[in-house]
Amino acid sequence: MLKEKHNLDEYLKTHFIHRSNWLRAAVLGANDGILSTASIAIGVAAASTTREPIILATLAGLVAGALSMAAGEYVSVSSQTDIEKADIERERQELEEMPEEELQVLAQIYENRGLKKETALIVAKELTAHDALAAHVRDELGINEMSKANPIQAALASGASFVFGGILPLLVVFFLPLKTMELYIYASSIIFLAILGAVSAKTGGAKIMNSVVRITFWGTIAMGITALIGYLFGINL
Repeated sequence: MLKEKHNLDEYLKTHFIHRSNWLRAAVLGANDGILSTASIAIGVAAASTTREPIILATLAGLVAGALSMAAGEYVSVSSQTDIEKADIERERQELEEMPEEELQVLAQIYENRGLKKETALIVAKELTAHDALAAHVRDELGINEMSKANPIQAALASGASFVFGGILPLLVVFFLPLKTMELYIYASSIIFLAILGAVSAKTGGAKIMNSVVRITFWGTIAMGITALIGYLFGINL
């Protein structure tokens, strides 16, 4: 039995769905960190003749963005967790009040997935005898350990990755020449985004090229629009 469980654990390691929650938050944070700070820097650089306003705006955007990402992720994931807990408690009550109806619901779910009616009922009975609530939470509500979200983990991943992503354009603003600064920020940010897309795709087992093209395409649009706004205003800061 232990050997079979070990083999199953080893098999599951070849899949990447268990990484989806933290990977989503980390990629989203890093992507926003690069795009937000780079876009702010490009917009201000397009309207500025000195370096100080660009640094100040970029740094302010970095700090505010990181805090906003972390807080937003925590609130949204906490809301999701609250809904899941409420649904689980509701399911617990239904199992106590109408166990036969819930058994039929479970059997119908398995039948809809392709089992014969008799087989579906047998499976439903056996899983109910083993752990009725777990069976309904997993198969009726669609909640499992891999899909459960952790608010603190998501908030930390988003905030930290935003800071990591946002520091990259900030370093460009600090050290590269002020002349044609917008081009330096844009080119370096596209490279950063491409690397992020490749790393996230590799970590998640997805196609690297699709991820790189997607992330650089939308990054170009975001930074291009911001630069255009800066040029249109043309304010000397």
